[in-house]
Amino acid sequence: MGSEAATNALEDVAFGSVAGMAAKVFEHPFDLVKVRLQSQPTDRALTFTGPLDCFKQTYSKEGWRGLYRGISAPIVGAACENAVLFLCYNKCKSAIVALRSDKSRGRELSMPETALAAAGAGATASFVLTPIELIKCRMQVQMLAREGAFGATASSLAPTPGVHPFATTPSAGSSASTILLSTPRPNPNLAPPKGPLSLIVDTVRTSGLRGLWLGQTGTLLRETGGSAAWFSAYEFAARYFISRHQRSMVDDGRKASKSDLRTYELMASGALAGMSYNVVLFPADSVKSSMQTWAELNPDKKAPAFWPTAKRIWRTRGLRGMYAGCGLTVMRSAPSSAMIFLIYETLEKKFGGILG
Repeated sequence: MGSEAATNALEDVAFGSVAGMAAKVFEHPFDLVKVRLQSQPTDRALTFTGPLDCFKQTYSKEGWRGLYRGISAPIVGAACENAVLFLCYNKCKSAIVALRSDKSRGRELSMPETALAAAGAGATASFVLTPIELIKCRMQVQMLAREGAFGATASSLAPTPGVHPFATTPSAGSSASTILLSTPRPNPNLAPPKGPLSLIVDTVRTSGLRGLWLGQTGTLLRETGGSAAWFSAYEFAARYFISRHQRSMVDDGRKASKSDLRTYELMASGALAGMSYNVVLFPADSVKSSMQTWAELNPDKKAPAFWPTAKRIWRTRGLRGMYAGCGLTVMRSAPSSAMIFLIYETLEKKFGGILG
């Protein structure tokens, strides 16, 4: 029994890591745009009008390399996140079954039980994921801060007499040389972009080890609720497709399982899971991203806590600010999650049991 459990755990880690890394390569440019949209300062006019504008500006100034800026941390993060998620999810499911009475142990988990197991897995994964996402988010906005797109802070936005602080054109009576806030200006005081290791050292030096878990509240909320929705939606869709297969296998006397699902059925189930994950607690992710990029955009100020940051975003940008980049995220999470579950289930079907 112990050897079998160890083999299953090893497979969860291996298959989850491979699936997560493959999906991250596909989705990283979309994630970068999402973070940059979420990280726009609330004390000045928007730098980007929307996802497409952010894509265009990033590509025109930084090229394809810019769209994949900071991917090293997410690659590691995706491997760790999915490995921990699948491992803890299956362990939580086993724990729930073990707590049942003997008569019901053979019964399939109900949807509430599935959501509970997934929430436990997400909560655990959040502690692994927060430091990785912190470094990722800081890397993704470094170039913007150095170009001056996010270089203006509240202290540098003192209003000019006769000019609205967020004006994009000079008002009557103002100088024609008034600097427009909508025009990015290079910030000469900022050092060249740092790599992931340098950012880790910088974070620990300025904030201690605890600083690596900046935004943990947001990640915990997002991963707990999001994972519950992610796995539940996947299981709901997969069970629907399995029931269809079962009706056509009555004469075989065999019980249908996920191994009988076709590629498009696995991908459809995964796509539904990806969309569900992001819609549930996206505002928590917006607040987390704002907190984690604060050090790059406001190097001389201490990052505010979770709830003050949430209040600031709500007060200045409202619901739109809380869901900045959500549409784009849902669009990329559908194919990304489809890839994760397809790869995981395919590896499980072909190589399950051989790692022990």
